[in-house]
Amino acid sequence: MVGFIQPPCEADVIRATPAFDAALSQRRKRLTLAATIFGSSMAFVDGSVVNIALPTIQHAMHATVTSTQWIVNAYLLLLGAIVLIAGAAADLYGRRRIFLVGIAVFTVASIACGFSPNITALIISRAIQGIGAALLVPASLAMLGATFDEHERNRAIGIWSGAGALTSAAGPVLGGWLVDQVSWRAIFLLNVPLAIVAAGLAAGFACESRDGNARSLDWAGAVTIAIGLAAITWGLSAIPAFGFYDKAVLGALGLGSVFLLLFFAIEARSGEQAMMPLSLYGSLNFSAANALTLLLYFALGGALYYLPFGLIRLGGYSSTQAGAALLPFALIMGFGAPFAGMLSDRFGPRPSLTFGPIIAACGLALLAFSDFPQPYWAGVFPAISVFGIGMTITVPPLTSTVISSVGEAHAGVASGINNAVARVASLIAVAALGAVLFVSFAYHLAVAPPAQANEALNAILAGQAGVTGQATAAFDRALRTALLVAAFCAMCGGLVGWPWIRPKSPEANAP
Repeated sequence: MVGFIQPPCEADVIRATPAFDAALSQRRKRLTLAATIFGSSMAFVDGSVVNIALPTIQHAMHATVTSTQWIVNAYLLLLGAIVLIAGAAADLYGRRRIFLVGIAVFTVASIACGFSPNITALIISRAIQGIGAALLVPASLAMLGATFDEHERNRAIGIWSGAGALTSAAGPVLGGWLVDQVSWRAIFLLNVPLAIVAAGLAAGFACESRDGNARSLDWAGAVTIAIGLAAITWGLSAIPAFGFYDKAVLGALGLGSVFLLLFFAIEARSGEQAMMPLSLYGSLNFSAANALTLLLYFALGGALYYLPFGLIRLGGYSSTQAGAALLPFALIMGFGAPFAGMLSDRFGPRPSLTFGPIIAACGLALLAFSDFPQPYWAGVFPAISVFGIGMTITVPPLTSTVISSVGEAHAGVASGINNAVARVASLIAVAALGAVLFVSFAYHLAVAPPAQANEALNAILAGQAGVTGQATAAFDRALRTALLVAAFCAMCGGLVGWPWIRPKSPEANAP
């Protein structure tokens, strides 16, 4: 830091005041923004890269379908369960401090993922990664809110979001190349240099800030929702191995349902101190937007998890090619978001939140009927582009509707809840569509008993030799069925938009 004189940066600043904000140099602001971009990029890239590597990881570790699902589920479970309480922790203990802790946890877990000797160690490491991501992502936004004043904040968050979209776009391509040319382990070790840069910038230039009115942490709610989601996810993912009517499966689903009900009871009793205040659902727009989020991100998370298996196992794509195949989706979302926001500003959010999910559903349906072995530009490209257009039309007004529906005082909590709903939707989608995939596969295989069908499905997904043509054809039909279920969920999300989303002012919608 030679030649750079830092302005005052107290360790215990309580909310960045206008006077404090004016004292911050523009250079410090830019470097703080860069720190949040590098830090969040680890979580964004990791979320998009791992799906591309799953077929290779399953083959290398001789993993089952259920174990492979938990490579993603463990990450999403901890991320979805902890992200709300992590945002409160950042306000209470210091945004920069929680950001740095999140980077440290995520980096150590990434190194552990890269050197995992078996599938169990990898799943545990991925769970710890989810904790790190839950800490650093909300802390990133909180740091931006404390660093930039109201006139600069939207632009800073826009840059942060755009950088996230671009890194997500580059992630699958870079990850696929690393899988093909180096090793699947390299995709996790890629986080280390990003972490060093992010931590260095944050420690050297970001100022600490806290919220003097921050509420205590809702540990009971966090633990309860984590247990409930874990039990339901395990129950759904265990259906291929044990069958739907197995006592362990039914017990897990029942236990998960009980804990989810207990979670809502705890949140109702906690009132405004809850990590998810139920009073927010008094706003019809807030409830409708979260229902739409649940359905749409269920479709998105499930499709992006299983599509690479179709491209690689049915279409003969390499990991690099499979990553590149998803590039149009990310690019359309990254560069189309500003235009989608302009459409929503001009015509209101309801048309976008109705027709956007329906267009996304059409893209998923086109994917379900695509011939993966045929040339990419004639098969997958049109479908993935339509899917990307639908998501692009929907996401900006969806986020805006969530925040505006509850008023400025609850905007942060509302945004955090919506983010958690999206993560939980993806978590449930991977497990639920896995069950759909297995049931459909077993049905089309016909002659095989359930145990043999499960073994055959594992062999296909792991890329083992000796897979019969009949099994491959059954997997092809099963994957299309799963994509059609995802398309149906996205379509239902669009049907939620028109009757429920109302063009009310924030004051009218506030609970």
